[in-house]
Amino acid sequence: MDLRRLETLLAVAEEGNFGRAANRLFLSKAAVTEHVKQLERDFGVRLLDRAPVRLTPAGLRLAGHARSLLAAAENARADVADAASRERAGLRVGVMGHGSAELTPATLRAFRTAHPEFDLRLVPLDFTEHVSALLEHRVDIAFVRPAPDDERVEVDVLTTERRIVVVPARWDLADAPQVHLADVLDLPFIRLPERTPRPFTDYLYFTAARGGEAPRRAADDAVNPHEVLTAAAAGRGAGSALESFQRFYPWPGTRCVPVVDAPWEHSVLVSRAGDREPAVRAFRDVATGIARELGPGLRLTPT
Repeated sequence: MDLRRLETLLAVAEEGNFGRAANRLFLSKAAVTEHVKQLERDFGVRLLDRAPVRLTPAGLRLAGHARSLLAAAENARADVADAASRERAGLRVGVMGHGSAELTPATLRAFRTAHPEFDLRLVPLDFTEHVSALLEHRVDIAFVRPAPDDERVEVDVLTTERRIVVVPARWDLADAPQVHLADVLDLPFIRLPERTPRPFTDYLYFTAARGGEAPRRAADDAVNPHEVLTAAAAGRGAGSALESFQRFYPWPGTRCVPVVDAPWEHSVLVSRAGDREPAVRAFRDVATGIARELGPGLRLTPT
């Protein structure tokens, strides 16, 4: 089916005149007439009454389908053009929470300066998108935590930080200068949705320290730092994070307390295994270079 003929049919119906439709479409009147006749031959039915010019019942049915087909064709053109544009010069960078502390904005600034030819776009990620956004091609590279153990991705470690717990300010634990794992394992932790990847839930709940057992669960769910802090401020439960978290999320009604004997964890940059796209490789080079340069001076301990 020729979409141009469908467009012609709609133009004639909307204008109510073959000549005006021809002017609108930049066609000759004879071409417009031939388009309509060819459609009528294709469908074996009269689609337009000529005097006055109006759609027949069959023509009305076809006009509805024609509008849908033309809209779908336009959406397809736009989608393909968008994909082609991304392939040429796009880089979608996923950022979970505050990413890799000060390294995240430093990397973004340096990459934009060094590679203005790439269109850089940031995509916020929640806890359920630990690697799924990357594997589903919704982002091209991402700042996440902790480091995934997944052969489908490549991992660049950017920071290694002490762990903290985030608790309501009115809890007794909030006044402690530091705590041990034994002090936090029985806390009611804010829940994560069932679809959250296991590596992230194990990280949040200190699962290894409790021998694989599930923690006490608070009543509220959370998929991002804002929701964790809102629930904690309301006294609804505890969360955990890397130590840089408290520099990026000062939140009334909450306290961040270091867990001195918890294993330190990484924040990382992840990309798809074997991805050799120039933008991805360039971004990894910039990020790892800045990590080496700023690592020793990065504020991983709050002042």
